[in-house]
Amino acid sequence: MSRPILIALVLCAALLASAVAALGVGSHGLSLRELLSALAGEPGLARDIVVQVRWPRAAAALACGALLSLAGVLLQVLLRNPLADPYVLGISGGAALGVLLAMLAGLAAWVLPLTGFAGAFAAAVLVFALGYRAGDWNLYRLLLTGVVLAAGCGAVVSLVLVLAPAAAVKGMLFWLMGDLSGVSVSWPAWIVALVLGAGATAFGGMLNVLALGRQQAAVLGVPVSAAETALYASAALATVSAVMLGGTIGFVGLIVPHLVRLLGVADLRWLIPLSMLAGAAFLCLADTLARALFAPLQLPVGVLTALLGVPVMLLLLGRRP
Repeated sequence: MSRPILIALVLCAALLASAVAALGVGSHGLSLRELLSALAGEPGLARDIVVQVRWPRAAAALACGALLSLAGVLLQVLLRNPLADPYVLGISGGAALGVLLAMLAGLAAWVLPLTGFAGAFAAAVLVFALGYRAGDWNLYRLLLTGVVLAAGCGAVVSLVLVLAPAAAVKGMLFWLMGDLSGVSVSWPAWIVALVLGAGATAFGGMLNVLALGRQQAAVLGVPVSAAETALYASAALATVSAVMLGGTIGFVGLIVPHLVRLLGVADLRWLIPLSMLAGAAFLCLADTLARALFAPLQLPVGVLTALLGVPVMLLLLGRRP
């Protein structure tokens, strides 16, 4: 059995274990028997907890983790930078600004995803317009535009938090720090994750060549400009979908691809699906811990991913090359 297949089996087991933990662990713990009964459809308190509360949240965490990991891999290929992550292009900042402005205006909850998507779309279009000139990409301008836009959105977000009523600030902060508690529908994100993941994996061979450099890829027959445009659009869509689910959850798209590479997986035909599996399992487990560690108090999952991600990233940076 090859190493990638073995890793895939281990990650599938980890994914299943994290999903079971997400359904069974919480302020009201469920035994394995109660959990199986609830999944079988037997009426009762256990079924209500699983179907109405925990399963929608677990499904959202799995989809969000997969999307963030996918976006991280694609951006690392696009920018030829292993430290690129889904939020480097300022798309999450645009989404955050759109959502918080809607909260400040007192709009209905169902409007928030629309305003968030509008903000993210505007940021993505602006970065694309400045990074793509005369039919070609300028990756340095792309990266710099994203960093500047993220900083600008962060400043306006801080201003919104200062101007917001005290009663609304807590909800805003929870959204900014990453929160999956209010998710009830996640199937659109699942469709995006499956379609983008399958498409990126199918073109993994071409992406392997593109990762070598633009000139080498062009010599070997890769349509570099079209491939980079598709990479940007796919990464942007994955990031937007993830942010709409759980807010700004950091470090997943940065760390997970690195950890999978440390397992000896460099071929993007394997790295993409394995990173998605690992990201889904990681975020699902992190969300379970976020709501179970200090139950009934719930932590924003983005805080926990940062607390786990910072030391892991420092260890990776401290390794000898």
